[in-house]
Amino acid sequence: MAGPLATYVDAFVDGANRELRALSGDDHRHECAVEAGDLVSAILASDGRLTTSELEAWLTDIGPRLDPPVSITPQRLRDSDLITAKASWASRPSTMYDLLVRADARDGGRRSHTYYEHALKLAHAAAALDLMPSPDEIAAIDDYRTMLLTTMNAFGVPGPGQAGRSVGAGRRPATTTPEPEPELPPERPVDELLAELDALIGLDHVKAEVRRLTSLLRVQRLRAEHDLPVIETSRHLVFVGNPGTGKTTVARLLSQIYRSLDVVSKGHLVETDRSGLVAGYVGQTATKTRAVLDAALGGTVLIDEAYALARGGENDFGLEAIDTLVKFMEDHRDDLAVVVAGYPAEMQELIETNPGLDSRFARTLEFPDYTSDELVAIFELISAGKEYHLDDDARARLREVIEAEPRGRGFGNARFTRNVFEHAVALHALRLAEVERPTPEQLTTLVAADLEPI
Repeated sequence: MAGPLATYVDAFVDGANRELRALSGDDHRHECAVEAGDLVSAILASDGRLTTSELEAWLTDIGPRLDPPVSITPQRLRDSDLITAKASWASRPSTMYDLLVRADARDGGRRSHTYYEHALKLAHAAAALDLMPSPDEIAAIDDYRTMLLTTMNAFGVPGPGQAGRSVGAGRRPATTTPEPEPELPPERPVDELLAELDALIGLDHVKAEVRRLTSLLRVQRLRAEHDLPVIETSRHLVFVGNPGTGKTTVARLLSQIYRSLDVVSKGHLVETDRSGLVAGYVGQTATKTRAVLDAALGGTVLIDEAYALARGGENDFGLEAIDTLVKFMEDHRDDLAVVVAGYPAEMQELIETNPGLDSRFARTLEFPDYTSDELVAIFELISAGKEYHLDDDARARLREVIEAEPRGRGFGNARFTRNVFEHAVALHALRLAEVERPTPEQLTTLVAADLEPI
């Protein structure tokens, strides 16, 4: 009788064997089954404990596929080292995966993508054996995914979702006023969205937290597909940090990830702030707030400087907006994600103003200021998108301009860098206005004289 891992083990074995057979002409199903068993064992062993449901699933769906087959009691399996010996297996590329990546590097194939896709599905299925996967299991999956992608990158093989897409940083919609019927983004695969997230400059901790939340939601979806009990995972988040640190970009990607995982139905992002939620007269704030939330239904609403809702005292209409928000979140808990953003201390004050907020926002993501190196990289990413580039002297001058800017509260980060770029383009245009026939190189090169403080 097939167990909860059978479908995913079969898919991995069939997919990997197909790619290996195309290379060698031989059947490798046995080796693929061993590989699947090693991966499952590594995930199960990552948290240092083996539950009964994990042991039973291993014995049902892995043990019989090995040579010789393993047919023992769950207790004997727990006492043995068959699973625990594989605890570090997923920390480095296997011989099979290495072979597939090297073959892709030689001829431009995508055999390693097949392995990657089925291996991650199997890893998530292993974590889904328990009602709630442990943080160590989720971390192990994230580390395993990173290892697979890093190996591809080392051999020049584009990862899943990377080919043919350009990735920006710190992009914001032209307005912050929500439209009644927002333009919905096309649904995109999770791997493509995670690849775009990975490509953002900096934000390592934020990206890791989003990836782990994504894995947790995938695990819960797998359990639901098998009619297993699930624990509701909150999709509401607190973003804290200075302006221009990528909060909007991450919120947009997160909403689309939610769409790909069927957490929300549309996957769009609506931005707003106190002015978009609070009215100036009694009875109008609730209506105004509901209109914004209705526009965000099926996606994510990002409330910037959300702490301003709680800053006006007991008679301020901002508290009415908070109450309306909490009720709307409860009434539409299955099709709305809310992200509140602002400075750390003020955001904590906001969460404490209403017990409903405290219980719904279980995760806080901290967006640090960008380093000088990261800001230089962001500048070059922006300039490349507009077909400009820096010469060596300009790059050195840019660093001086960036490092001279005070890094206190309210530092603009990527927005500051964009302003420096736009100012540089203006100075570049003035400089070339005196050149009768500028060359293409002159038209696209920013020099040190173009870089000035804002």
